[in-house]
Amino acid sequence: MPVKTHKYTNNDVTVIWQPEMCMHSTICFKGLIEVFDPKKRPWVNMEGATTERIIEQVRKCPSGALSYVMNNEQAPEENNSAVLSEAANVINIQVLPNGPLLIQTDCVITYADGRQETKKGNTALCRCGASANKPFCDGSHRKTGFVG
Repeated sequence: MPVKTHKYTNNDVTVIWQPEMCMHSTICFKGLIEVFDPKKRPWVNMEGATTERIIEQVRKCPSGALSYVMNNEQAPEENNSAVLSEAANVINIQVLPNGPLLIQTDCVITYADGRQETKKGNTALCRCGASANKPFCDGSHRKTGFVG
């Protein structure tokens, strides 16, 4: 099943939002409401801040639902078999209190059926078992009162 994506662009950068990956941390709009405003449609206003501020905020997205690509760069080719960075000897996985596992680097998710999916940047994996988007966190831990 194809991943639903929305793209928002200015002259310099394109922000990509994958709503099914979103864990609703609210970091995006609490950090840069001029660009990310869930009360407006479209909810991303690429003219609301400088490209640098937009990129800085997108990088803070804990789930990886927000990502970006520079418009003047050619998109990297997808290669599911080799996503490891140069410093791939150590992978930082953060256990968020009462929330998901946060992988803070590119990774490849291999499903039980052998299918692979490449994730860039941050990826939040469900720890509570209630996500409707497993193995990814969708914020259900807050609704269920998960403690761990």
